[in-house]
Amino acid sequence: MDANLITYASLIGGLILLTLGGDTLVRGATTAAKRMGVSPLLIGLTLVGFGTSTPELVTSLTAIQAGSPGIAIGNVVGSNTANILLILGLTALIAPIVVDRTAFRRDGIMLVVASLVCTAVVLGGRIGVVAGAIMVAMLLAYIVIAYLGERNVQDAERAKYEHIAEDAPDARGGLWAGIGLAVVGIVLTIVGARLLVDGAVVIARDFGVSDTVIGLTVVAVGTSLPEMVTSVVAAVRGRADVALGNVIGSNIYNVLGVLGLTALLAPFEAPAAIARLDIWVMLAATALLVLFVRTGMKIVRWEGAIFLAAYAAYIAWLAVGATA
Repeated sequence: MDANLITYASLIGGLILLTLGGDTLVRGATTAAKRMGVSPLLIGLTLVGFGTSTPELVTSLTAIQAGSPGIAIGNVVGSNTANILLILGLTALIAPIVVDRTAFRRDGIMLVVASLVCTAVVLGGRIGVVAGAIMVAMLLAYIVIAYLGERNVQDAERAKYEHIAEDAPDARGGLWAGIGLAVVGIVLTIVGARLLVDGAVVIARDFGVSDTVIGLTVVAVGTSLPEMVTSVVAAVRGRADVALGNVIGSNIYNVLGVLGLTALLAPFEAPAAIARLDIWVMLAATALLVLFVRTGMKIVRWEGAIFLAAYAAYIAWLAVGATA
């Protein structure tokens, strides 16, 4: 079999296994949690949110172990940029996204804080154990604050998290069936991440581009596929507001959870290229999101078109720079 064919098969196979693995992990963990009597609110805040970020986490850890930090950090920064500009852009074109003011005040602030923290550690160069521990601690604090804030309040935001948990794919069987399914999901995710990273490294080498560019584009969009599918389906069903919560939660988890745990387990150097451009694009996308939301507490179609145009321009810039 042709070597190039094997490489692309590895890349595509890795993306498929990552998507299946993340879904299977969420299905199993959610089933086990429900059988153990965990509240839907807590499940929605933790297991579902972190489960959808598992592909990013395992991919980043695998990339560090493979000696490709550009893929690791590019995966996080690129995913967050794609989540806002690509996923919310597509969602808003399908249906305007109405925003809950109270929920966005808390989650939006945390998103901005997480984005600023990400910028700071990237500009600092080395992302080490201390930075990782701080980010993980911030994520845990956010989950606790969100849980305590919603636990005794029957509002739309609490209902959203509970619906997320209730709508999460469930598995047949009891506690052990759920645990077994979660283990299978972890294995699929690990294998998928290895195939994806191996294929991405070879493609970057063959095309003469940096693994950072591959991480920011192919890997980032690939690991964001679960969020994209969820958001587009929600918009088609008339629940575009779910897409915004999905993206904000994913971006917070990506920085504080994925980048934090990666740095905690395997400290690494952030590539200078990301500090020069890509982290600022992510920060600008976050600022644009906040601006659009604050001007009318909704994201309308023309704003979604701006998101998509900005993402297309960014990808074109990366492509031109990679071939220059």
